[in-house]
Amino acid sequence: MATKRDDNPLDTYLLRVFCLLISERSVSRTAFKLNQSQPAVSAALKRLRDIIGDPLLVREKGGMVPTERALSLLAHAKGALAEIECMVNVSENFDPKTSRNEFHIGSPDYLAPVFVSRVVESLRREAPEARLNLHTLDAQSDFERALAEGELDIVIGNWPEPPDRMHLSMLLEDEIVCLMANSHPLARRKAGLSLDDYVKARHVVPLPYAINQRGVIDATLATLRVRREESVMVQSFSVAPYLLQNTDLVFTTSRHFAEYYARLLPLTILEAPIEFPPMRFYQLWHERHQHSPSHRWLRRLLGECGGALNAKNVQDLTASA
Repeated sequence: MATKRDDNPLDTYLLRVFCLLISERSVSRTAFKLNQSQPAVSAALKRLRDIIGDPLLVREKGGMVPTERALSLLAHAKGALAEIECMVNVSENFDPKTSRNEFHIGSPDYLAPVFVSRVVESLRREAPEARLNLHTLDAQSDFERALAEGELDIVIGNWPEPPDRMHLSMLLEDEIVCLMANSHPLARRKAGLSLDDYVKARHVVPLPYAINQRGVIDATLATLRVRREESVMVQSFSVAPYLLQNTDLVFTTSRHFAEYYARLLPLTILEAPIEFPPMRFYQLWHERHQHSPSHRWLRRLLGECGGALNAKNVQDLTASA
């Protein structure tokens, strides 16, 4: 992005405004995300238009849309911001107690609420001035690009085969169980759930998170050639537990997720009749953040929260043995 006049250089603030304006296609949303006033962002847009010599955003029926020139410059602007951040992070003096950093974490909505609550509790205790943005990812999310361009700091997921192009560490290991209404006929079986019960039951099943990759549950069922009756499909994991009430549906999910909703709703948890491999959740990050003190602190915080849940799991299993 070359300047048109020497007295109007691009600075990091203008680069950030440019990237958000083109991504959000809205002055008001950009102002909100930057914690700025709309007149301030409008003034920045006017200055960007003058420097670049292009309208950048034009109004159409559906709202504001970026020009071809703006779209062609977006990757360069994000790359420039990433390089500047790397330069700054080399000598970053990070103190969580006083830091006003803004962290962005992306994850699917099936991450156990108890893990997320521990993360928020720890962050509020250790870094009370920092901001945390939790982004919900779906099958269309290009999380590798978001990490590379700095839109996300960390992505949390449970890939059967984690991407090998990024740094990663395991956060949490969880067993797979079956969740159903207290009134479900199978919930009262003292002998537990048999494979025949499982196959004949009606199931609520989430839509695949990734189009080209099966999850642990679907992959295991396919390997064992077990077919279940998938009666209800849902887009969101967090909706599934509410659909179990007063129905004959069964939901196969992770124990931490199931336990959270079993405390809120009249639901019963039963051991799965199939030996599913554990569901492993990883944190994933880009090389650009590998040596950042603030990022290392965030990774440590996430790791400790996951480790605490893993330890609790072991204690619970030992107590019940």
